[in-house]
Amino acid sequence: MPTPPDMSMDMTTVGDTGLLDALQHEVAVFARRAEQTRLGGVGQVRNSMDRAAYLLLNRLDKEGPMGVKALAASMGIDSSTVTRQVAPLVDTGLVKRTSHPEDGRAVVLQLSPRGLSRLDEVRLSRRRLMEELTQEWEPEEREAFCALLTRFNSALSARMAVPGVPVAESEPAS
Repeated sequence: MPTPPDMSMDMTTVGDTGLLDALQHEVAVFARRAEQTRLGGVGQVRNSMDRAAYLLLNRLDKEGPMGVKALAASMGIDSSTVTRQVAPLVDTGLVKRTSHPEDGRAVVLQLSPRGLSRLDEVRLSRRRLMEELTQEWEPEEREAFCALLTRFNSALSARMAVPGVPVAESEPAS
C-alpha cells in the first residue's frame, strides 16, 4: 500500500514522537472525514442512517433484545443517552418495545423486522464503500487494518472505562 503523499513527519520507529504525532493527526483527520461523510456507504442508502442509530441497531442485532440499562452498559454510554437515541427508532418502527420474557413488568428493546431489513441495507451500502476505499489493498492489508483498528477501538473503550476519565455523551462506543 503506498504511503500517503501528505505525510511530512519522520516516522522511523514506533516509539518515535514523530510517529505518535503522525498517528494522532491521522486519527483526527479520519474522525473529521468520517463525520463529514458519515462513512455512510454508496448508492441511495448513502448517509441515510446516523452513527448512533447504526450502532444501536447493530448491537440489538448482535446481542438480541435487552433493556435500556443493559444496552447502555454494552455500549459504554449512559441510560439517558440510549433512551434519547432509541426514541426515534421506536417512532419509525425500527425498534420495538416488548415485555421481558421472564418479567412482564420490564420492557426490552428489540430490533423489528423492518429495523433488520433497514440495517441490512445500510450494512450492504457501507460494505460496498469499504470495498471501494480498499479496492487496491491486498486481502492481508484489509485484515491487518481491521485487526489494528479493532485493537485501537478496544484500547479507546478501555481508556474510557477508567474512573475519572470523562466520556462524551455524543460519542457512543461501538
